[in-house]
Formats: sequence, C-alpha cells, structure tokens
Amino acid sequence: MSEQAFDVVIIGAGPGGYTMAIRCAQLGMNTAIVESRATLGGTCLNIGCIPSKALLQSSEFYSEAAHGFATHGIKVGKLEIDLPAMMKQKQSVVDATTKGVEFLMKKNKITWLKGTGKLLGGGKVEVTGTDAGTVSARHIVIATGSEVMPLKGIEIDEKQVVSSTGALELAKVPKTLVVIGGGVIGLELGSVWSRLGAEVTVVEFLDRILPTNDGEVSKQMQRILTKQGMKFKLGTKVTAAKSGKAGVSLTMEPAAGGAAEEMTADIVLVSIGRRPYTAGLGLEAAGVQLDERGRVKTDGHFQTTAAGIYAIGDAIQGAMLAHKAEEEGVVLAELLAGQKPHINYDAIPGVVYTWPEVASVGKTEEELKAAGIAYKTGKFPFTANARARAMTMTDGFVKILEDDKTKKVVGAHIIGADAGHLIQELVQAIEFGASAEDVYRVCHPHPALSEAVKEAAMALDGRAINI
Repeated sequence: MSEQAFDVVIIGAGPGGYTMAIRCAQLGMNTAIVESRATLGGTCLNIGCIPSKALLQSSEFYSEAAHGFATHGIKVGKLEIDLPAMMKQKQSVVDATTKGVEFLMKKNKITWLKGTGKLLGGGKVEVTGTDAGTVSARHIVIATGSEVMPLKGIEIDEKQVVSSTGALELAKVPKTLVVIGGGVIGLELGSVWSRLGAEVTVVEFLDRILPTNDGEVSKQMQRILTKQGMKFKLGTKVTAAKSGKAGVSLTMEPAAGGAAEEMTADIVLVSIGRRPYTAGLGLEAAGVQLDERGRVKTDGHFQTTAAGIYAIGDAIQGAMLAHKAEEEGVVLAELLAGQKPHINYDAIPGVVYTWPEVASVGKTEEELKAAGIAYKTGKFPFTANARARAMTMTDGFVKILEDDKTKKVVGAHIIGADAGHLIQELVQAIEFGASAEDVYRVCHPHPALSEAVKEAAMALDGRAINI
C-alpha cells in the first residue's frame, strides 16, 4: 500500500473509534480507521458488551421459565438447556452487530485499514497487516480501548482459568464457578452461569461488591443476588490458582491478613477490572505521555502531549464505558470541525445488566458526604409500584439525591426491573439542571415502572403518594 493521506486516522474500531469515524465523515473529513480484528466493533461488540448481554437475556429466559412462570399460572414440561444453540444465538447477535458497523463504514465512505497501527511521529501512522504501509493525517486519534487486568500469581489459560472472553465461550455449564472480582463484569457473567445451574461464589478483595456504586445499592444488590443463589466472600484476596484434572485449586487469605484457605472450582473467572491497551503503539517515540495508571494523558479537548495526536475512551481517564467513549468520539470530531460541543461527565450513566438491573448516574451519597455537600434523599421501593407487582419483580428501589442548596438533582441510583431504561429520565434531569420537582411535575403513565421515579422525586419533598 502506497502512502495515503487523510484528514483523520483513528486507531481502533471499538464504539469510540467507529462512532467518531462516522461523525468525522458526516462533517466532511476524509477518514480512515485502523483495526486488526477480522470484524469491527472492538472488544464491546465482539467479546464484551454485546455477547454478554445476549447470554444474559437467554439465561434470564431460562430462569423465568424454571422459576417464574408458575406464579403466573403457566405450566411447563421438563426444561433443558441447549447450550450450543444458546451460543449460536449469541454469535448471531454479534455477527449482525459487527456487520452493521462494517456497512456503516462503507455507507459513510470511511477507509478501513486492516492491520495494527503504530505512531511514527510527524503525523504518520505505520500499518502492519493486510493493508501494510504508512499513512499520514492532520489528526490522529488513539481509540485502542482496554484489556483484561491480570492478577499476580494467576495464569489465565481461557480453559479452566478464564477472563471474560473465555467465560463467554464455555462448552458446558460448570458445576462450580468462582468469580474473582465483585464488579460489573464479574456479577453479570456470574449471573449467567448461576441462572444456568452453576454454583457461583464471588470473591472480592474489598468489603462490598460494586464498590464504585452507592453504598446502599451495593448492600441491597448483594442481598438480592444471595437470594438468587450466589455466594460471596468479601474482604478476601486470591493469592494463587493451580489447575488440574479435579479443577482449579485456589489459595485465599483475608485482605486484612490472616490464615490462608483453599477452595476448588471447575472454572475460575478472573474479573478484577481492565487497563488501557497501549502496547506497541509507539507512544514514547511520538511524544505521547502516559499517566501513573498507564492512561494516555490528555487535556480538556482530548489533545495528548504530542501535537495533532488525540485520545478517547478507555485509553484515557474516566469510566471505562462504551457510551462514554462514543460521546467523546462525537465531541472530538466536532471540535476538529471547529464546533463547540460539550460533554458532561456527571451525566453519564452506568448500568449493571444483572436481573434486577442496577443503574446509576451522578454522585453517590458517599461522594456527597466526602465533599461536604448538603443534600436531600428521596426513595421509593418497587414493592409499592403496581406495575412491578404485576410483573412479580418487586426487588429494589429508586433513590434520587438533590443538592439542598441549588435544588438540582445531582445523583440517582436504581435497583429494579429495566433500571437501565428508567435511569435515562434522571440523566436528562442532571444534564438540564432539573430539580426533583421538575421530575415529578411531569406526568408519568399509569401503571408503569417509571412511576417509581416520580414517587422517589416526590419523596424528596415529603409528598410521595403511595408510601
């Protein structure tokens, strides 16, 4: 491939990269995207968000048929799990989604350079792979995402000791599964295999699961998952894992110190987080600096320490969320086009796709207390919501936090059915500086789960109707 020149070259075709590429093309920029995978979409679409949600949905259907249908007067015969068919369904979702992205690249006349990208400095990128060669661009964007965080002393073989990638490809339902890490990915994948019949134990170094969530949410979610059959060992550190014919033998000890103990499991899932993927990018030679956590340093406009080179998504500071990367990609594209977009990091939601779901946006109570901000709390349980009763899904609550001085909603936290949908109303509230009264003065349909959001907002002013 002879040297080609572009306005923008983006390294990485995950949600941040491909979304930015499309927006750049819409704004009239000649755009190329460098991606070494056989399919576009990055970790999220290929081995992360999308396949995990497909398995979560399939396993939830099975769980409902096994445990929930009888309550509604529906009798079923003997249930069986056809795991190969379930995996085929998962892959069909992945294939349709990644092919959709490839179609969008063609539709928007974006050049896909198949290979890995390396910064050469001087506005040049070396591509190694099918489309080997050197390209130049006025603007180069690092959108390489993240990779699995390793755990010292434990080797991931993707057979018995697996990462999230291997946990999406198990050939059979394990009798026992240990999940190391009580964060979002660990709980989601642990839920999948627990619903399908595995005995799941979550081992977490800290004293609670979902450690970045509101404390009340973490405690309530652990109670709900325990009721569903999952077990938890908190404040526990895994120091070694040895695979053998009888399974994986784990050595653990209390995080605060103490005697070690052993545990054996058929499969062990290592899920302690993710780290920016920057290996082989030639950052140092190009003058791009990393921070103390291995993230690409950027300013408020995604500019790195090297002129003309930018970074977005998991490669930089902030929550490692696909939609955060997408927003940053759009904003950066518009900045390069001379526009003046903005991104409000306090209005980026996070969702845990267990069932019930956990959704949050803005500040937690702990963060507000630490900052010395006076606030009010409004809370409403789903047990008091008629639609939730009809669905037999009454676990959880809606909690809204309002700054007592400004009267603006500054945080919201939901555990419940479809929490990932319900949170969006409160994301909008934070984005537009609304108060709790602004939320409850809007008419909500009845009977609907969204009424719990309205009632929580009303509870802030001591005027909830149904509790």
